[in-house]
Amino acid sequence: MLVGGHVSSAGGLVRAIERAEELGCETMQVFNQSPRMWRPTRYTDADFTAFRERFASSPVESVFIHAVYLINVASDDAEVRRKSLASLAHALAVGDGIGAAGVIVHPGSGKGTAAARTTKVIGDAFARALAATAECPLLLENTAGAGGTVGRSFEELAAVVERSGGDGRLGVCLDSCHLLASGNEVRDPKALAAVVDGCDRELGLERLRCLHLNDSKTPLGSNRDRHANLGEGELGEDGIRVFLGEPRFESLPVLLEVPGPDGHGPDREQIEIAKRLRAEARGGR
Repeated sequence: MLVGGHVSSAGGLVRAIERAEELGCETMQVFNQSPRMWRPTRYTDADFTAFRERFASSPVESVFIHAVYLINVASDDAEVRRKSLASLAHALAVGDGIGAAGVIVHPGSGKGTAAARTTKVIGDAFARALAATAECPLLLENTAGAGGTVGRSFEELAAVVERSGGDGRLGVCLDSCHLLASGNEVRDPKALAAVVDGCDRELGLERLRCLHLNDSKTPLGSNRDRHANLGEGELGEDGIRVFLGEPRFESLPVLLEVPGPDGHGPDREQIEIAKRLRAEARGGR
């Protein structure tokens, strides 16, 4: 189990590796462009080469890209759908360029559209994005369940994978905060084991590629996506220790998306807390 977190790519992709190393990350996540703007960052082959060369000598073992928050390929606005598809394809192309282990994306929201129709639109768009790129995996993130978002259950994620063609590049990223908020108890070993059983049954654990580790400001079943620093929310250190102790998570990269002390993401202390809880969880097995 590798522990790392989301880091800024301001100043270039190589600078992101340096920030990850400064935090003590074993794995890392970046945005491929500003997360709240449609304007893509135009990387060159030289940028990709520089990243790969620097990464090859880094103790950081894997890198993931988080697609921009604006993406909603199921939007009722045709322009938003067009921009979403282009942005997702761009993220996957950057993933190809840097050798990313995956691009993580929120599946989308139909905002009142029938679930079957929304799933079809999302699946068709994801299939097109995969067809336009080479090899970077596309990882669907489970949601907290607010509004008409797709991905609050393993059944919904499985339906999107099927509608997307079932490509081997399709995988899943599970977020601890989102699991709790969507009604999945993850703070008790037996309950968590049942949750993972459900993931295996609906999707197959071979599609589970990474985890987002976040405490939650809101309680079980709240359907609200509110991340908290580790140990400061509804999971608490005990719940996070249980989450990290699930044996079937052992080989997965774990990425923190916590607010940190200043609202700018995880700091070294949060990474160290995660590593300590990982060690304590292993000691309990």
